[in-house]
Amino acid sequence: MSETDNPLFSVRNLRTDCIRAEHLQITRRHCLGLHGESGSGKTLLLRALADLDINQGEVLLEGIRRETFSGPQWRRQVGLLPAESHWWDDRVGAHANHWPMPVLHALGFSDDVLDWQSGRLSSGEKQRLALARMLANHPRVLLLDEPSANLDGRNTEIVEKIIGDYLHAEQAAALWVSHDPEQLQRIAQHRARMHKGLFRMEKD
Repeated sequence: MSETDNPLFSVRNLRTDCIRAEHLQITRRHCLGLHGESGSGKTLLLRALADLDINQGEVLLEGIRRETFSGPQWRRQVGLLPAESHWWDDRVGAHANHWPMPVLHALGFSDDVLDWQSGRLSSGEKQRLALARMLANHPRVLLLDEPSANLDGRNTEIVEKIIGDYLHAEQAAALWVSHDPEQLQRIAQHRARMHKGLFRMEKD
């Protein structure tokens, strides 16, 4: 088995007060699609994997235990794109040190977007800019909480392509939450489900 066939990201016996995932793994260049009814624990799982909520279990990145990393180091390597992004400065450009300009252009933004006022952004613009902001850290694993939920069909296609291209170019991996079965069919090589707080891989 080659290195690229080994799991890039693996989880064993992850648990919080609300969720449990006995086994989860994603290989390089692959996307794991996650679905489940509202309130089933999908967002809580992503937050636990990003180490934002108290949790127990074994989480490894390229075979290295999560405890080896500091919190900020881990969250740069395992990037969470929440369903609702946070904007704390008046100016868009202040939210990242090195914006990936090719990504911004592919998302339909011009060079002056970094000078825009954060308060003028629509929900769709925030969602696309939050993706670019996350990719600025060159994460190895993308935790994506419905990254195209506020986008029209054309922008959804663009976002799917950008993420797919990133996974292949960087040999990264993604866990993508979506309520759209057709989208999961397009973007995911494997699928899993959350039900009442329990994570289960589905048969391919």
